[in-house]
Amino acid sequence: VQLQASGGGLVQTGGSLRLSCVASGTIVAYSVAWFRQAPGKRREFVAATSGRERKSYYTDVVKGRFTISRDNDKNTVTLQMNSLKTEDTAVYYCARSPYGSGGISTLSESGKYDDWGQGTQVTVSS
Repeated sequence: VQLQASGGGLVQTGGSLRLSCVASGTIVAYSVAWFRQAPGKRREFVAATSGRERKSYYTDVVKGRFTISRDNDKNTVTLQMNSLKTEDTAVYYCARSPYGSGGISTLSESGKYDDWGQGTQVTVSS
């Protein structure tokens, strides 16, 4: 399956962006996550929506600011990002995992994801 991420851009501190990830195949029963990678840093987990548990998970630094949601009928996962900070600047990647559950300990591991999108750049300026 191919994943197409979009919605990145340049925004000022405190602004909002909405990222979309559209899969060419089904996401039913699959977990889908967003990861990000800033220059010179390792890729890190941002948020995930589990395929079987109907739960969402977030890394602590985005809780209360980011919201992940899914539309299985449209094979789409979105990441609404509010109150953006300069430290949110990164390339954001969406990924699909066959692990439909397992909690954040499982779904935050990049190795659990088989399919990855190409990434979309998010830049937050001060």
